[in-house]
Amino acid sequence: MNADAIHGAPGRAEIRIGSSPDTIRMLKTTIRTGTLPGTYVNDGALVQVETVSGGLVTAADDDAPLPVTASRLTPASLAGLLADHAQVVRTRTRKGPDGTPEFFDEEVTPPRDVLASVLATKTWGSLRPLRGIIGAPVLRADGTLLQTPGYDEATGFYLASSFDLPPVPDQPTVEQVRAARRFLLQDFLGDFPWSGAADRANYLALLVAPVLRHYTRSLTPFALIDATMPASGKTILTAGPGMLYGQRVLTWPDAEEELRKSITAVFCDPVGCVVFDNLPEGTVIDSAVLAQLVTGKTWADRQLGSSRTLSAVNDRLWMATGNNLQVGGDMASRTVRVHLDPNMPRPENRDQSRFGIPHLDQWITHPANQMTVMWHLLVLVGDWICSGAPRCRGLSMRQFTPWAHALGGFLAHHQVGGFLANQATVTSIDEDAIRWRAFLTCWHTRHGGRQVTAAELRRDGEPDHIGGDEHDAWEGTFITTHTGRLPNTLSLGRLLTGQVGRWRGTYVIRTGRNERGDRSVFWVEHHPQ
Repeated sequence: MNADAIHGAPGRAEIRIGSSPDTIRMLKTTIRTGTLPGTYVNDGALVQVETVSGGLVTAADDDAPLPVTASRLTPASLAGLLADHAQVVRTRTRKGPDGTPEFFDEEVTPPRDVLASVLATKTWGSLRPLRGIIGAPVLRADGTLLQTPGYDEATGFYLASSFDLPPVPDQPTVEQVRAARRFLLQDFLGDFPWSGAADRANYLALLVAPVLRHYTRSLTPFALIDATMPASGKTILTAGPGMLYGQRVLTWPDAEEELRKSITAVFCDPVGCVVFDNLPEGTVIDSAVLAQLVTGKTWADRQLGSSRTLSAVNDRLWMATGNNLQVGGDMASRTVRVHLDPNMPRPENRDQSRFGIPHLDQWITHPANQMTVMWHLLVLVGDWICSGAPRCRGLSMRQFTPWAHALGGFLAHHQVGGFLANQATVTSIDEDAIRWRAFLTCWHTRHGGRQVTAAELRRDGEPDHIGGDEHDAWEGTFITTHTGRLPNTLSLGRLLTGQVGRWRGTYVIRTGRNERGDRSVFWVEHHPQ
């Protein structure tokens, strides 16, 4: 290739390289000046924002990837970027027709080790930082709406929606607000068999939460969307935010380590919602990993098959669906429930022609319809902001209290009642609390306030064998391991120690030392209200 051909390539910057050190310096300078389009820096690493081909959503329970992703640059992808947007040339010599040396330019790909050295840099000067890719508009910290597609200098977000959204007015009219409420509450949500007003209010809060999260700077609780019967509409409800913000649909794992791996892997995808779909009926969601996830602002873990540790901002909406699900352990105070009860034997036979939006599960997969939902939702957000973004200070939800204040104020402003009014039902399906309450109740009935060691209590839990029949004086309430067996003495002592001072209804375990001071003793106090 001659020099004229190289210099004649339109729209491409020439990068003239020499030795390896010179090439490394030249490529770093080129990247820092923004020569390679779509290149940003994230946590010290170069990433490329690019369109993803082949994305297709055919059902509400499918993955709904965003049309754009941010890929960490590798030597191979950096070589591809240079080939697409620059002319990397090296001056070489050859013998001319008369035998004398002549110089010519040759287009080359820098060696892999050189490209790896360039990418090892953590400092990139004025290269624009990428905070994340979002699938729908969000409120900035100052209350303005980020709704222009592409990179936003104020936030560092890249807006890449799967649908075209008309501009949302800064100050919606009264008629626009009235129409938005009517569409969302009647047409879109009006035909779901909500168990109560709280379930509809909670769902609307979850639907709008990704838009408000960066404005409220709050964590979002785990969303439990369950029903009494199949075909009640659970998957359609998760598809609402999933289609708007991008979703990954996962299978609920059997082990904590597998759950951790799934969570880490999904953080590599730019989606706003993660759905553990269709858990087995009666599943108890009791996970220390999940409890840690939803109460942490960031998530850090080693990526599978790599020595690299992934560190990501936890800005996802995490949801699970199933029938008659339960929660256990710390998840009870970290969960918002949306419960459906069709109160009929075959919910799938309901007359769709009488619904505000027939066949909503198919309707929501179309980008034009997703745009309609998003536009009306943003109208309600804009109206709330114009009214001073009032909060509902009377609500409390531990780490999620700022979220409850903001979303409670949003719903109250739009006359949607019942928000979080069903939190007591979340406690009532807390399988862990139910088991311990039954155990302590029977313990106190059998022993009153008498002090016992773990060994004595363990012996008392063994069934009696009378006349060849097994008799369980505890009637199945004695606490067991996750395999359903009675714990050994050491394990029981640890379980009891972990519950000391924790109230289960009106019962609480206390502990002390025996008279010789060589063993721990336990007893149950009962304080009727």
